[in-house]
Amino acid sequence: MPEPAAPPPEFFKALEEFNQRRFFECHETLEDLWNAERSGLRRFYQGILQVGVGYYKIITRPNYRGALSLLESGAGYLRPFEPSRFGLDVTALVETVETARRELVRLGPERLDQFDRKLIPTLKAGDAYDPAKL
Repeated sequence: MPEPAAPPPEFFKALEEFNQRRFFECHETLEDLWNAERSGLRRFYQGILQVGVGYYKIITRPNYRGALSLLESGAGYLRPFEPSRFGLDVTALVETVETARRELVRLGPERLDQFDRKLIPTLKAGDAYDPAKL
C-alpha cells in the first residue's frame, strides 16, 4: 500500500504531546496511527513512539535498560525515513537520540537521574506543523 502524501492530524497531535513531554499520551496517539497504517509508514510512527517511550523511561519511570533499548530500536526504525518525512528532520532526530543514548551509557544506571533533559529534542514538522490547529 502506498504511503500517504500528507500526515494525518493525529501526527501533529503526537508531536505536540512529545514536545510537552507527555510521552504516555504521545505513545497512545502514535499507537493508534501505527495500528491504522497499512504502508511502510507504520515503522516511522513506531520509531517516534519508541523514542518517546525511551525518554519516558528516563524521566518518568526510570528504567535504564528499557530506555537504552527503546532509544536504539526507535532510531533504527527511523533511519529508513531519513533525511525527512512530513517535514520532520528525521536525520537530526536520529542524531539527537544517538547522543542521548551515548549520554545514558556514560552515566550508567546509577546516575540515570542526572540525565540532561536538554538532550530531549523538540519535534517540528516544518511549515506544516502548527500547534494552534490542534
